[in-house]
Amino acid sequence: MNAAEEFNVIQLPVNDSRQGQSAPDTPGVANLDKVRDILFGAQMRDYDRRFTRLEERMLKEVSDARDDTRRRFDQLESFIRQEIAALGERLRAENQQRSEATEDITRELRDTAKNLNQKISQLDEQTAQAHREMRQQILDQSKSLSDEIRQKTEELAATGAREARELRSDKADRVALSNLFTELAMRLNNEFKLPGED
Repeated sequence: MNAAEEFNVIQLPVNDSRQGQSAPDTPGVANLDKVRDILFGAQMRDYDRRFTRLEERMLKEVSDARDDTRRRFDQLESFIRQEIAALGERLRAENQQRSEATEDITRELRDTAKNLNQKISQLDEQTAQAHREMRQQILDQSKSLSDEIRQKTEELAATGAREARELRSDKADRVALSNLFTELAMRLNNEFKLPGED
């Protein structure tokens, strides 16, 4: 018979006339107890044994359940602690990785800014050098053009002077020109006569 069947056993009410009395007062009561013991004693002892076994079994199951619950709670607590430790370790690792990544980015930005400043400085120097060279080239070309213009001016002046000299040396003087015009006028008027002409 299992525990459920033992609980389902119907107990018969037993009137214990000895309750509230210190000892049986009459011999009839003692006889009644004997009769009751004869009729129900084996069954009551059986019930007592069953109740004792059931109580022991229940105490054992409760103790086992308590031990199992304690063991499961310990396992759960250990698991939670391990998970919390793993999460903490993961958080520390991620924090360290992010710190290292931030340091790397900061270092790269510093290097980039430094390189950019160097390139800007080089570009400034190249621009200044190009401006100096361009100014020098403009100055040299200006000098060259000035020299060429002066030379051309001198050549033109010399040519003009030479042409003027040639014109002066080649032109007829006024007296000869006057005599020429006079002779021409006389010939036109038929007043000019060559020697030997009558």
